Amino acid sequence: MRIFSLPEYQAGHSISLSKQYNEQDVTPFGAFREGDPVLLTVTLDARAGAYDFMAEFVCDDDGQHLCLPFTRLHTDKEGECYRLALPTEREGLYFYQIRYRDGDGVHYVKNPIDSTEQFQLTVYDRDYRAPTWFAGGIMYHIFVDRFARGGNCPPKPYAKIASDPHDVPQYAAHPGDPLANDLFFGGDLYGVARKLDYLKKLGVSCIYLSPIFDARSNHKYDTGNYFSVDSMFGGNEALDELLACAKERRIAIILDGVFNHTGDDSLYFNKYGTYPSLGAYQSTDSPYYNWYKFAHHPDRYAAWWGIPILPETNKDDPSFRDHIFGPDGVVPHYLRKGIAGWRLDVADELPEKFLTPLCRRAKQEKADALIIGEVWEDSSNKIAYSRRRKYFRGHQLDSVMNYPVREAVISFLLHGDGAALRRTVLTLYDHYPKCVSDNLMNILGTHDTARILTVLGAEPAEGLTGEQLAHKKLSPAGRERAMQALRCAYVLIATLPGVPCIYYGDEAGLEGYGDPFNRRFYPWGEQDPHLLAFYRKIGHVRRTHRAFAHGLLRFVEVGSDHVVYTRDGILIAVNRGNKPVSIHLDKPMIDLITDTPLPATLAPMSAVICK
Repeated sequence: MRIFSLPEYQAGHSISLSKQYNEQDVTPFGAFREGDPVLLTVTLDARAGAYDFMAEFVCDDDGQHLCLPFTRLHTDKEGECYRLALPTEREGLYFYQIRYRDGDGVHYVKNPIDSTEQFQLTVYDRDYRAPTWFAGGIMYHIFVDRFARGGNCPPKPYAKIASDPHDVPQYAAHPGDPLANDLFFGGDLYGVARKLDYLKKLGVSCIYLSPIFDARSNHKYDTGNYFSVDSMFGGNEALDELLACAKERRIAIILDGVFNHTGDDSLYFNKYGTYPSLGAYQSTDSPYYNWYKFAHHPDRYAAWWGIPILPETNKDDPSFRDHIFGPDGVVPHYLRKGIAGWRLDVADELPEKFLTPLCRRAKQEKADALIIGEVWEDSSNKIAYSRRRKYFRGHQLDSVMNYPVREAVISFLLHGDGAALRRTVLTLYDHYPKCVSDNLMNILGTHDTARILTVLGAEPAEGLTGEQLAHKKLSPAGRERAMQALRCAYVLIATLPGVPCIYYGDEAGLEGYGDPFNRRFYPWGEQDPHLLAFYRKIGHVRRTHRAFAHGLLRFVEVGSDHVVYTRDGILIAVNRGNKPVSIHLDKPMIDLITDTPLPATLAPMSAVICK
């Protein structure tokens, strides 16, 4: 089995490249464990006249250059074969090129995934083991205020309460204008607990909650007190009840850790004197003064993206660090209460010397705690604030929100080009440790993006006012096309390596442009029954076939409008075009979605999962 199995035609030579363990040719998926004996093999046409194969390595950590020669193994009717042992003695990120000579000069082997001349080798800590319980399941992302009412929790004095769950969320006149975010719809943690059986029917094994800690806004990303669950969500008692009910159903709970900033209306900053504490804004004598970065006290301070209600925290301050991940800090405290892990907000803004001990503390408290980072790019080689990040070296993250594959899936369904989708998928899964790939948070929509149904409807929002966006819906024909595309999209993220994450209401057919229109209340009793049934069926397929937990991925065929790939014997095919596509099979197969024999052709805008 090969990661790089595509032939590369260059300078008249047919060249193929593979990475493998030992002589047994058992190819790992993606990155390599520190110290593992890994071989790089090049084969080519014996008549090519190529020679002098070399690999030029650069270690990204220290810039050290290394030039290593390939050893010629044999020449036979299969061609010439050259081999090199990769340098995996120490953890690190390496970039390399493979060059060779022939009668025409020096040439470089191109990466068959992206056709560049550069390859990446990720080597991670030998002792790293990612949690295995998450793979194979389904995650559900809940924006708590907008999901379900349950506990009749009294509102705060300033809160405005929507009288009808069908009301449009509070919005600004124009996108980007300031917004109070003080309109609440009454969702709480008791409501989540009452809907667990509904989620179980979707196949949900893990719930990711938007922030639940005390805060002024409805979104709660302006934390007021990390150790207090917001009273409008039911307080600490509601979290305890939710954890107990979820445990009975074997559903894990992941909390949102917002540690890069707090709210200005918080126990720690206390700009408005809401709390009895002496806040950093109020006095330089505050025990929290050094938690923030003041240019001039009190009014000039660092804030996330310059938004003054979100003062940025000082991650170097010992007191703040102890509060977040000390022995009795926020991170271990909630793990002790029974949560399964953390999703870290804006993880690329957390410095390495803060992120690493935070993750270490989580693992010390609970060995199989899952740490997911909000990172929007290829996280194996991400550069943030001029520093290369080391998320997947074994000391930090177990997973990230898989935005690159989200974008690739959407682009494929809207515009075509299966090769581009394959390129994105294989690049990521070649760069990541396989255990990380198995845990990737495969998303179609989040609280930060427009609703996936609206995106796939392809009706642009540019130039529209808030009033227009609030009431704009897809046309009946556009909605039907978007529904078909959404089924294909969910099949893709549910069958590619990783764990599909459903943004609450996507399975019900909710529409909506960007924040806040993507945060409408869940339409209980008005869900699209056909879409909901489809999501439930995919959940059943994932639950009953372990290939989706750890199975290796192999692309079989790609075209402008279709992709076909396998996961350990299960075949997945998606056709986004307007014409049928022929499927070439070695044996009869059953479509697991419809439980019927697979036809010879795949209908337009449809998908199958076959065994």
